[in-house]
Amino acid sequence: MNSEVLTPVLDWLDLAGVAIFALTGALVAAREKQTMVTLSFFALVTGVGGGTIRDLLIGAPVFWIHDAWVAAICLGVALFAWFTPTRWWEGTFLSIADGLGLAAYAVLGTAKALEYGVPHIPALLMGIITGCAGGIIRDVIAGRPSILMKPELYVTAAALSASVTVLGETIGIPRELTWVLATGAGFGLRLAAIRWKLALPAYGRD
Repeated sequence: MNSEVLTPVLDWLDLAGVAIFALTGALVAAREKQTMVTLSFFALVTGVGGGTIRDLLIGAPVFWIHDAWVAAICLGVALFAWFTPTRWWEGTFLSIADGLGLAAYAVLGTAKALEYGVPHIPALLMGIITGCAGGIIRDVIAGRPSILMKPELYVTAAALSASVTVLGETIGIPRELTWVLATGAGFGLRLAAIRWKLALPAYGRD
């Protein structure tokens, strides 16, 4: 989308990640009974936050500055959230949607970093940052406890998606198949964590 080397599959992952994260940001603001301006701000910041940090770190043009569709999607999602009752989004929907965006964005961030010549381990970290940073920014601005401060599998799911992406690149699996498998792996782990409350062990020494 914003890089000459990106493929249509990666473009769709990009747009899907932006839209899903934008929705989670807008819904957080909606649940707090905020204005349309605030919903739009949360949608934009959440949708582009991780990708912006990634692009700055790998020396790429910041993707949403060069593609008018990204901001338009964020604002459109905010408008959609504005006209829907919050009861539509109760339960685990927000966490599930966030998990899908997390996995898709982790794959996108890793794949884009690899395309820009970033070595495998830093590229993996770029995927984790891309997947997690938008949600962290959203929670900090909203004054909510960050997902990073909870033991449940969240960053781990992003790391799994990023790792599968790097592994597929290393052993020569076709990229489109790698990206689908990586997204499914991270999303599946996140769904399992939501369903069965899976969590990493917490530090317990005094």
